Amino acid sequence: MKKEKVKKRSLFGWMKPWKSLGWGRKILRVVWVSIVSLWLFSVLQVLLGIFFNPLLTPLMVQRFFQQVFDGERKVCFERDYVPLDSISPNLITAVVYAEDGLFMYHHGFDVKQMKIAYSENKSGKRFRGGSTISQQTAKNAFLPHSRTMIRKALEAYYTMMIEVFWSKRRIMEVYLNIIEFGDGIYGAEAASQHYFGHSAKTLSRNEAAQLAATLPSPLKRNPAHPSSYFRRRTADIQSRFGWGKVNLDKPDPKKVKKYENQETLWDFIKWYYEKE
Repeated sequence: MKKEKVKKRSLFGWMKPWKSLGWGRKILRVVWVSIVSLWLFSVLQVLLGIFFNPLLTPLMVQRFFQQVFDGERKVCFERDYVPLDSISPNLITAVVYAEDGLFMYHHGFDVKQMKIAYSENKSGKRFRGGSTISQQTAKNAFLPHSRTMIRKALEAYYTMMIEVFWSKRRIMEVYLNIIEFGDGIYGAEAASQHYFGHSAKTLSRNEAAQLAATLPSPLKRNPAHPSSYFRRRTADIQSRFGWGKVNLDKPDPKKVKKYENQETLWDFIKWYYEKE
């Protein structure tokens, strides 16, 4: 009797010639390759971000075209990347106390603030984002600004990625170099030069508090034309300096222990669907 030939399955069988595939398999292959390619691209983006600052961000491009097509806005682009050591510790402390008090102790998300923001937005009291500095960094570095669920999901994905691969110092460094401080004004150095006429390294507490007060509405709040609310906000941020300087290299051990069992993003998703 002739032995039947056993057809061996190759490990790379999925790489069959394109022409030999049916339409269903072709579609599946395109989808699969697209997903893997996009995932690899996002990983490469984040890994390169450990060493290099982004040349441009999606928001910078968006703002440029908005300025070009809006006759009432001046086309402006001011940006100057500097190392974190060339930025005053006063600004680091100010933005943490203004935007994300638990920056050193969470893993990308402040679930308590997210729940508060959701509840307030749902009740119509006011609109607030509840985003951490890590989330804002991910959003500004990798994504265009929009209010869609897809963008929020991608923001969460990139936030988890930079929390894994970047240090808190690196997150803060990128944040302070790309964050918008005015229409066409990006980063601490450009903002300091624009508003105060000197380097970000020499920012005083009051100046740092003023820059932090522009966030998260840099197109509406301007240190050059402070409103009464802006002055109150600046004074409030400056008063928080009494809580102590933020140390990016050595978080407070007591606070580390206090916040070690924080709720995660998955806890928020579960809570959200229970609410809905």
